[in-house]
Amino acid sequence: MNWQVSEEELEAIGQANRKNRIQLPDGASVPRIGQGTWNMGDISSAREEEIATLRLGVELGLDLIDTAEMYGDGRSEEMISEAIKGIRDKVFLVSKVYPHNAGKERLARSCEESLKRLNTDHLDLYLLHWRGEIPLEETVEGMEALVTAGKIARWGVSNLDLEEMQELQRVAKGSRCMVNQVLYHLGSRGIENDLLPWMSGHKIPLMAYSPLAQAGALRKGLVENEVVREIADDHQATPLQVLLAWSIREALVMAIPKASSRKHVIENAAAVRIKLNNDELLKLDYAFPQPSWKVPLDMV
Repeated sequence: MNWQVSEEELEAIGQANRKNRIQLPDGASVPRIGQGTWNMGDISSAREEEIATLRLGVELGLDLIDTAEMYGDGRSEEMISEAIKGIRDKVFLVSKVYPHNAGKERLARSCEESLKRLNTDHLDLYLLHWRGEIPLEETVEGMEALVTAGKIARWGVSNLDLEEMQELQRVAKGSRCMVNQVLYHLGSRGIENDLLPWMSGHKIPLMAYSPLAQAGALRKGLVENEVVREIADDHQATPLQVLLAWSIREALVMAIPKASSRKHVIENAAAVRIKLNNDELLKLDYAFPQPSWKVPLDMV
């Protein structure tokens, strides 16, 4: 694909993303493709390009930006504050709290510190980053208090497996969980056995992180796969775009790929227009089959 994209083409990509959205359980609208920021904000020489990339992503309809207090010990949130300056009302802002900060006063303090780094008065979504030692009841109570205080609009979780999600549903007001953010890509399909069907049945959206897989041998195996490359050629797309299109093929799945350059964010945004047909999906299933047994939840 030629990345010298015209203004007309950029507008068409943006329109496609603004139309292709899903609703959270409370009715809030989010794009099928958002923007992840893990490992962004760490290198000062890359800061200007990262800020420009996030802003371009918002223009292209990728208006959900995901971060965490863990990312660079807050440096990601600080970089994002610059990226969203003047456009905060156009951004659906997500951050995550460490498990050890997810109870009582520490949750409120962590949220306040994230808000300060992000230079905003509220988060659109606040997630428990992964399950820790603090009881879910305490975390839910703290999240609901933040909603009441206007510090967050809604809350969710990340890296919870099926049993943990079922436990959460049994907690008072645990059903107000908006999303579960987990690792999900063509090479990691374990959630399709139990977690994904359960979440679909409960109409809880899944937010896929690392939808293009981590760098290294696994990603290389996906990108260089003959079937993936053949499908990409048929769509006049890149293998990474095919992987991203695959990850959002289900009705209640969104993805948050990271892009550290403007070229990459355009590629991500354009992937929303790729519709894989049944034959292509079957070929990908054959090349990367879903495990036929229950596997532990993948995490990175």
